[in-house]
Amino acid sequence: MRSNEYVFVTRWRLDARIEDVSDILQDPLSLPRWWPSVYLEVREIDAGGPNRIGRVIELFTKGWLPYTLRWRFRITENEPPHRFALEASGDFAGRGEWTLKQDGPIADVTYDWRVRADKPLLRLFSFVLKPMFAANHRWAMAQGERSLVLELRRRRGESGVPPPPQPTFR
Repeated sequence: MRSNEYVFVTRWRLDARIEDVSDILQDPLSLPRWWPSVYLEVREIDAGGPNRIGRVIELFTKGWLPYTLRWRFRITENEPPHRFALEASGDFAGRGEWTLKQDGPIADVTYDWRVRADKPLLRLFSFVLKPMFAANHRWAMAQGERSLVLELRRRRGESGVPPPPQPTFR
């Protein structure tokens, strides 16, 4: 594996129905609202065809490290609520796949992200900073899990759920 190639597998176990989790994850335009710690801007470039295959989304994202990323993804497979896959291009290039399984009252959610960092800064320093870039990804996904739990609670109409934090751009 080249120094700028990464394989991340993230697993979330949430007290939720996979249909509810899938509905949220399949709405990328809402990412800046409920996952603002990572997603700064999201816009649809192409609506795609049946079952959203071919849908193209453009993203401007960040982590806790002081850099931002501009990238796109295109939906390549979609079988809601069980799985969907995407191809990434831009500052990232690669493939991601979300898999959702119901385990009693628990939504077992796995994200398999196999990506190459093509942004010049990341590509140049990957051989030295790969552990920090991996930690940045883990931080982003932990933020996503916390934010998703809150979004599920908001959608259930639970009282006392704090609003999503306001995004901060650096």
